[in-house]
Amino acid sequence: MDFFARLAELGRERIPFAIATVVARRPPVSSHVGDRALILANGTMDGFVGGACSREIVRLEALRAIASGVPRLLHIRPDDDATEAVPDAIVVAMGCASGGSVDVYIEPHVPLRRLIVVGDTAVADAVARVGAQIPFDVLRVVDAAELDALNAVPGVHAIAIGALGGQLDAERRAGRTGLIAVVASQGHYDEETLEALLAAGPAFVGLVASRRRAAEVASVLASRGVAAERIATIRAPAGLDLGARAPGDVAISIFAEIVAATAAASAAGEPIETTARVGIDPVCGMEVALDGARYQLERDGRSYVFCGPGCQAAFVPA
Repeated sequence: MDFFARLAELGRERIPFAIATVVARRPPVSSHVGDRALILANGTMDGFVGGACSREIVRLEALRAIASGVPRLLHIRPDDDATEAVPDAIVVAMGCASGGSVDVYIEPHVPLRRLIVVGDTAVADAVARVGAQIPFDVLRVVDAAELDALNAVPGVHAIAIGALGGQLDAERRAGRTGLIAVVASQGHYDEETLEALLAAGPAFVGLVASRRRAAEVASVLASRGVAAERIATIRAPAGLDLGARAPGDVAISIFAEIVAATAAASAAGEPIETTARVGIDPVCGMEVALDGARYQLERDGRSYVFCGPGCQAAFVPA
């Protein structure tokens, strides 16, 4: 694996992952300082940070780090050396250890939250610029005829309206949640884009429009068969009532509402749908992440998971 090329690829595809790096060791252990592995949110793991048991411990904690977006320092210790708490670290006892210990730093990389800004207007331009600075991963959506003349903003990508449905489908297939959308086309294609956005179930969708215009948009959406409960999620007029008039001020008021409405999810990291599903090794009692587990067994109508081949062999003697 070309490690850094793979990281760049994952970044381009907005795939969440974690890097696990061995930062300290006490022999006898098979890993060395600087050994590392790459763990994806589906449980797959490439690289080396130790034997089978250490691997499963690191994999599980990496999945937890991806879900939380918070890095962690992991101390893997033999049972008799894992009773003392270590500040700012997670200590895990390993019953099948060889007697050594290893410390692993796990760093999650979670994609920026997606912000879709609809429209080629002064307000849309200001929202895109502010969003790129927060930062969000900003996607601008305009009519195909407006693409060439659109103001270029660093960190902001633009697509035509016709590509919006495919983009939203890709977001859903990747299991990404927490989509933020602001429609500010000033009546040019509000209904068309809102219909597609509402079908994606965004965490926040705001419409820059007067109350009267917003009511007209809601009526059109209802006539197109959009469910009333989805239409009710549209925030219009978008933005907190701060007395904003200039486009930049309106953009600030919109982000103030976004922060207030999505306080449980940080704008700096996209919520990851995957959480670590855990099974217990019936031999050693160790927690094992079910997603991507190497050692699994069906027996007498029950499913079992193991930390490594040794425990699996002990459970089912040859």
